[in-house]
Amino acid sequence: MNITLSIDDELIKEVRKIAVERDTTLTGLVRDYLKDLTMEHQRTGRKRREREALERSFRQFQFRIGRKTWTREELHENS
Repeated sequence: MNITLSIDDELIKEVRKIAVERDTTLTGLVRDYLKDLTMEHQRTGRKRREREALERSFRQFQFRIGRKTWTREELHENS
């Protein structure tokens, strides 16, 4: 797909220099940037969904065990 962008001429010159240094083209730099951007967005979205699912499960499975009726020393006496 072809798109049209409005970009300052000086910026285009600088980016073309960078492209030459990286042995690519302006189009290649833009394409790589957009790919990286979408991959990062997917990763952060997945991480957020996983964290939310974990938080939901923590809330769902909360329970109280009761009062502690033993001491650390008592536990070590029985070892």
